[in-house]
Amino acid sequence: MLTVPVTLMRVIVKFAPVFSKRVWEHALVLVVGAVLAPGKRTVTAILRVMGLSEEAHFQNYHRVLNRARWSGLVGARELLGLLVSTFVPVGPVVIGIDDTLERRRGAKIQAKGIYRDPVRSSRSHVVKASGLRWLCAMLLPEIPWAGRVWALPFLTALCPSERYHQQRGQRHKPLPEWAGQLIGLIPRWLPAREVVVVADSSYAVIELLAQVKATAGVSLITRLRLDAALYDPAPPRAPRQQGRPRKKGARRPTLQQILTEPQTQWTAVTVTNWYGGGEREVEICTDTAVWYHTGLPPVAVRWVLIRDPQGEFAPQALVTTRLEHAPAQMLEWFVRRWTMEVTFEEARAHLGIETQRQWNDLAIGRTTPALFGLYSLVTLLAHALLQAEARSVRTAAWYAKVRPTFSDALAVVRRELGSSCHFPMSESDAEMVQIPRSVLERLTDTVCYAA
Repeated sequence: MLTVPVTLMRVIVKFAPVFSKRVWEHALVLVVGAVLAPGKRTVTAILRVMGLSEEAHFQNYHRVLNRARWSGLVGARELLGLLVSTFVPVGPVVIGIDDTLERRRGAKIQAKGIYRDPVRSSRSHVVKASGLRWLCAMLLPEIPWAGRVWALPFLTALCPSERYHQQRGQRHKPLPEWAGQLIGLIPRWLPAREVVVVADSSYAVIELLAQVKATAGVSLITRLRLDAALYDPAPPRAPRQQGRPRKKGARRPTLQQILTEPQTQWTAVTVTNWYGGGEREVEICTDTAVWYHTGLPPVAVRWVLIRDPQGEFAPQALVTTRLEHAPAQMLEWFVRRWTMEVTFEEARAHLGIETQRQWNDLAIGRTTPALFGLYSLVTLLAHALLQAEARSVRTAAWYAKVRPTFSDALAVVRRELGSSCHFPMSESDAEMVQIPRSVLERLTDTVCYAA
């Protein structure tokens, strides 16, 4: 069985109960190989970097993804518990929800669709791409040794295209409905914690807000349209009043009207780490109201209208399902959401997202969530290594980087795995290090064929 350094194995072994004993031995090789492999994250690339290119029963490693019986939800729950206990032992747990596109082609990939490519598109030019749409839930904690907030994925769900459901005679579920299912799992996994979910305007849907408001211990913060229909709370019923109870009161001015009203009272607040650019002073006004649309349940919300005194960004509005939230705290939680885009990009650059080549439905549904989860696992492993060490930041004369990034965390974990292969070595302070020829050839092969 593969030998892993004790410091790292203490973290990785937490996921052993997810698999049977036989499958765990192969899954461990895939996990370590996915960390060490450069370029593509195919099973064959992992076997090569692990020195198993001559393994006659290589199909056993493919079966971990396309046939073996294990639950991704159980692994996601274990991962979330580790992340929360490590980085958010006390206080509210802030979680971000967002979707991303995995560009994939192939006739056998059933769940793919044609979507707007968010990376290559702009406001004036739309680029569409074939691929799979994934909805990710990420923990948004402050990483002590990184000095900033990271977005750590723990639960990823495949959202098939509308055509996929039409061909099977099934009802298509839009993204907000998928988000509601993911959010519904979190309070079950963290029953004793306050959970704050942040999302962009795609999830500003009355049905989703009503569902979250009815769930104990969870609140949702998202953007709100400036022309949203807001109302006073429904007046109390008079004694012996007949008819159905009212759902709302009088109509209020829209946020767009409040924005242009000269009598609006604005309060200046300072937001730390404003989209990664340090402190930023903005002006806000806030109130509570009922958001209502005909045929939908009314939702009591708190809205916060934000404008920039310097005029560098357009006014926007936030809404929360918990009326007690302080406006400044809402802003601080919401701006953490931008780190999710950083995670999507770094996962593609360093963990091989979009380089998988599976066509089996079960393997597709497992591989991408596993790679996103690997991002969080690498962060946990790096945290275990960096607690008693100085920060490891790769710098150069032309690049004065101060804070470690995910590439530095990945390098720290790779160095620990690579230097603990348990082969005979000279003294640690010696100039020459003895390396078996098989290990040297494996490292040389990896470097020469790196993409």
